[in-house]
Amino acid sequence: MKTLLVTGGAGFIGSNFVKESLRAFPDFKIVNLDALTYAGNLENLKDVEDHPQYVFIKGDITDAALVERLFEEHDIDYVVHFAAESHVDRSIEDPGIFVKTNIMGTQVLLDAAKAHWETGKDDLGYPTYREGVKYLQVSTDEVYGDLGKTGLFTEKTSLKPNSPYSASKTAADLLVRSYGKTFKLPINITRCSNNYGAYQFPEKLIPLMLSNVLDLKPLPIYGDGMQVRDWLHVKDHCIGIATVLLHGKDGEVYNIGGNNEKANIEIVDLILETVRKKLTEKKYSGIDTDPAKIDDSLKTYVEDRLGHDRRYAIDNTKITTELGFVPTYTFEEGIEETIEWYLNNQDWLDQVRSGDYQDYYEKMYSKK
Repeated sequence: MKTLLVTGGAGFIGSNFVKESLRAFPDFKIVNLDALTYAGNLENLKDVEDHPQYVFIKGDITDAALVERLFEEHDIDYVVHFAAESHVDRSIEDPGIFVKTNIMGTQVLLDAAKAHWETGKDDLGYPTYREGVKYLQVSTDEVYGDLGKTGLFTEKTSLKPNSPYSASKTAADLLVRSYGKTFKLPINITRCSNNYGAYQFPEKLIPLMLSNVLDLKPLPIYGDGMQVRDWLHVKDHCIGIATVLLHGKDGEVYNIGGNNEKANIEIVDLILETVRKKLTEKKYSGIDTDPAKIDDSLKTYVEDRLGHDRRYAIDNTKITTELGFVPTYTFEEGIEETIEWYLNNQDWLDQVRSGDYQDYYEKMYSKK
């Protein structure tokens, strides 16, 4: 049985990946290491917590002793590294935690993987590793910077990060690349476009707007709302990651995109229209919002984010042609499913919006 270490597996994408892996890989043991910071939530994994091939460990990826012990105790074969501070706004407020978690944490994991997997040296002095091991770094299209009005990000696009968050992810990517080049460690890097789907923390655009619509609160839209992103359903992303983990060529970078470019304001308008329609047609448990009050008056334009990139879009030709991965969700299907999930899971949404989240929300939007 192979053992897969997933870091940050209680977060949005990580928890979806854990569940997808338990379903798709019956011969894998999944070890989930998560510090359970504000965006990590074990409720995301409630339906698999007793699975015989799933182990949860609470801990920080910067804790070298803990990480080394996990590699030894569980004899790790694969690493899929999600754990990261990932919200641009928070990186502007406190860049230091992004440097610590995203860069130093990545280095700790790389060192532990290298030490555990190394079997000796070859004739040229390079480390040799046991068969069938791999470290996969889950990254972001934000490392490429602002795309401009035309074109697509390819794996050869220069890295030009514009926020402390994307700079920390870029540094982590380069560390991973260096361990592949210098030590011949089997690595891959995936770079995805904007994810959406179930269990996403409501600091991100789609769940934030959904949450506010249901409370009839203002919908804070940065600038003119015309920032364009390529939207990728989280389930498609998870399948893409698994495809690279099992079939990706060592040392290669693979972009994973959804082929769904949308401006932020389009997303907001679609959420308003869809939620109003659904609440008019059906009663949802725990929701008493009057659909007649859901209209454009909720849209509130706020001061644009510092260094806000205007457009991202991914060319996923490499992963589709070389590895056969093709995203299955259209945006229309995916957003319908996502909105329905949030409407049916008010208890989850209420839980994550309590406490620290309210303090953060007031800090970010009350004065804009």
